[in-house]
Amino acid sequence: MLFSWVLGRKRQFCPYPSTYSLHKFSPPSCISDPLIGHGRHFGRTVHALCNVGALLTNGILRLGEQADEPEDSFTAEQRREHRVFAMLLQMVPNLEARLMEGDDEDVVSIAETIQRGVSSARSDDTKSLKGPILDWIVPAGQALSPPLARNVKMDRGFHHERTGALLCPAGMDWSDPEIKEGLANGDIVVPGDQWPIFLYAGYIYDPENPWKGLFRSNILVCAYKHVFTSPSSVEKAPKATRSGNARLHGMTSVTPASIAYIATQARFALSSASVFSRTDTVTDSERFYHSVSDHFDDVDEQQEVAELLVWWNRQIFPTYSSARRAPTKNSVLAKIKEQRALRKSALTNGSQGRTD
Repeated sequence: MLFSWVLGRKRQFCPYPSTYSLHKFSPPSCISDPLIGHGRHFGRTVHALCNVGALLTNGILRLGEQADEPEDSFTAEQRREHRVFAMLLQMVPNLEARLMEGDDEDVVSIAETIQRGVSSARSDDTKSLKGPILDWIVPAGQALSPPLARNVKMDRGFHHERTGALLCPAGMDWSDPEIKEGLANGDIVVPGDQWPIFLYAGYIYDPENPWKGLFRSNILVCAYKHVFTSPSSVEKAPKATRSGNARLHGMTSVTPASIAYIATQARFALSSASVFSRTDTVTDSERFYHSVSDHFDDVDEQQEVAELLVWWNRQIFPTYSSARRAPTKNSVLAKIKEQRALRKSALTNGSQGRTD
C-alpha cells in the first residue's frame, strides 16, 4: 500500500474529522472544510493543474524514505514538484504533521479534499469570467459586431472577428484571409505553447523583442482583479487593505503561477469551448498553462520575470509597489547599488580572465 512506511503511526487527535476520517464521521453540511479553501488558493497561486494525490505521495516519500538522498539525485521535474509540495506545506497550517502522523486513508482523504478545492476554484472562475471578459475586449467607443452572448460561447474563438484577433498566435497575421479561414475551420492547429496576441500590452508583438509587453495586457489585469481583488475592483483602484480572495488568504504580492492561471482562464474565456478540460486537444489549455509556468521558471528568464512581477504588483497591490520602486537618482541607495554592481562586474571579469 501507499505510504506503508508510516503505517502504525495513527493520529492521536484530528481537529478536522470531516477531512481525515470521512468514513467515521459525517459533519453537518454547513461546515466548510478549511482544506477546500486552501486548495482553492493553492490552485490559483501555486499550481492550477496539479495532481494533488501524486504530489502528496511523492512529497511524503521525500520527507521519509528519501530524506537522506542528495537533491542532485532527483530530476529537474522532481525538484520542481518538491518545491510545489513545500509551498503547499507552508500554505496549510500543520499539514506536514498531519501527513506524517496519518495512515493511508487519511492522506488520500486530504489529497481528495485539496483537489476538490483546486477544481472548484477553477470551475467557479471559468464561469465567472465568461461574461465580464466581453466588456474588456471592446475597443473604446465601439461595440462588438456581431454581438456576443454572455452565457453562450459557441460564437467566440476564431468564429468571431474580435475574439479571433485576440486569440490569433503572435506572429500570425489575422488580417490575412487564408490564416483567418484556416484558424476558423481548424486547418491551422494552434498548440498550447503558441501564445496568443492578447497576452501583449496593446496586443502588439515585436519579433525583435518578444518580451516587450508580454503578459501586460489590459485583459489580463482585468481578469486578475476580477478573480483576486473582487469584480468591482476592475472598474476602480483596488483598496490597499486588499479585498476578495487575495485578502481572504493574506495575499500581498502576485505570484508567477497566478499570472499563468489568469492567462489560461482568459484564453479559455475567449475561446468557443464550453467545458474546461485538461485533455482538450482543441484549446490545449494544459499545455498552454505549463508552457507559461515553465517559462517563468526558466533560470535564463529571471531578470525579465522579476521586472514583470514588479509591474504586476503595481497594478494589483498598491502598498507593495511603493516599497519597490527604483531608488531615486543620486540617492545613497542608488549609489550603494551602483557600487555593488561594479564590484560584481569586476569579480566576474576577473574570474573569466583566470579561466581564459
